[in-house]
Amino acid sequence: MRRRTLHWVNTPVLMEAIVRYQQGRLPRSMKLWLENTLEISPKEDSPLLPNRHKS
Repeated sequence: MRRRTLHWVNTPVLMEAIVRYQQGRLPRSMKLWLENTLEISPKEDSPLLPNRHKS
């Protein structure tokens, strides 16, 4: 098993990357980074963020 190292990630940057990932607006390198960081599969269809309804 490969040993994983922890990296510090800026929360606002990560959140923006997730939003753009779900919208399909990330460059390929950022998409691969996000999938690797969050350990997600590009084939997964479930949303990373819940839908937010504005009142």
